[in-house]
Amino acid sequence: MSMDPDPDRTPDLEPGGGVRPGSTPPDTPQTSGLSAPEPRTSNNFPPTGVGAVALIVILAVVFLVVAIGIIVTII
Repeated sequence: MSMDPDPDRTPDLEPGGGVRPGSTPPDTPQTSGLSAPEPRTSNNFPPTGVGAVALIVILAVVFLVVAIGIIVTII
């Protein structure tokens, strides 16, 4: 199945397939699909991501404990 426009119905097309000077040639897609199947991606969270989230949670808890400790000592 060709995606090219019908030459008999294309405006400004000269015999032989050329276009008149100043005319824009008809638009034709350059690809019709994927050249190879895409690899399946994994849905697993990487171990480094788990470690980063755990580190952020630990730092947030330490920050809150220190902040509460400072507030308690001021009062």
